[in-house]
Amino acid sequence: MQEYEYYLVDAFSDGAFGGNPAAVCPLPAWLADETLLKMAQEHNQSETAFFVRHKGGIELRWFTTTTEVNLCGHATLATAWVLFSEMGYPDDRLHFDTASGRLTVTRDGDWLTLDFPACATDEQIPPAQMLAALGISQYVEARKGRAWVIVLEDRRQVEAVRPDISAMIPGEHKVCITAPGDGNYDFVSRFFSPGVALWEDPVTGSAHTMLIPYWSEKLGKTTLFARQISHRGGDVRCELAGDRVLMSGKGSLYMKGQLFLRE
Repeated sequence: MQEYEYYLVDAFSDGAFGGNPAAVCPLPAWLADETLLKMAQEHNQSETAFFVRHKGGIELRWFTTTTEVNLCGHATLATAWVLFSEMGYPDDRLHFDTASGRLTVTRDGDWLTLDFPACATDEQIPPAQMLAALGISQYVEARKGRAWVIVLEDRRQVEAVRPDISAMIPGEHKVCITAPGDGNYDFVSRFFSPGVALWEDPVTGSAHTMLIPYWSEKLGKTTLFARQISHRGGDVRCELAGDRVLMSGKGSLYMKGQLFLRE
C-alpha cells in the first residue's frame, strides 16, 4: 500500500466555493499514465495536477477525467499555492517543467502570478453548428487560436448564453465567449470545452493566454482586470509582457488528506 498526499484548492478565489477547483497530488516519482488518469477520474475534478520534485526542478502534468492536457492555468496556480503555502517552498518564484515548456509562478502576498506564453488568434469564420449550439446568431468578431474566441457586444450577452453542449463536436468546438467588461472589469468571458469533459470551465488560465493579447490591443493597455462569469466566477489580474502573459489570482485550500494505492 502506497500513501500519497492530496489537496483540493480553489484557484482564482480567496474562499471556498469560488474560482476553479483543482486536485493537486505531489508524487515522489511518476506513476504509470494509466494510473494517473484513473486517479484523475476518481477525483472527478476538471483537472488534477501531478508534480514530481527532483534536483533539476519540478515536473508538472495535468489530467482531466478523460485525457492528459498540455496546458492548464488554474491547476498550475493551485499547485503553486500548495508548494508555497503547504510545503514551505522557500523562494517567491518557482518554475515548472511542462508539456508547454517552462512555466514560472511568483508570489506577492496572497496573489500568485502565472507567466505563460501568449497565444495569438486569427480572424476566422466560426462553424455554424457551433454557433447554433451556443445559441449565438450575431457576434462582433470571431477568432481562432488554441480555441475559438467569439466576441459579443456586452456582458449581458455573455451571461445569456445557454449552450446545448450535446450538440457541440468534441475536439472542434472548444470555445471562449467574451465581451467588454463593466465597472472595474476590462473584459469578461466564459469557456466551454466538450472535448475534455469540461462543459463549462469556471476560470480558465489557458483561455486568457488568448484573451489578454486580444483585449490589450483592442483597449490600448497592457494591464487589465478580468472576470470569468461562470456560476462560480473568478477574478484575474492580467498583463501583456511582449510574447508572454501574466495572470494573477489567489488560492484557497478546501481539503487535504491522503490517497492509498495498492501496488
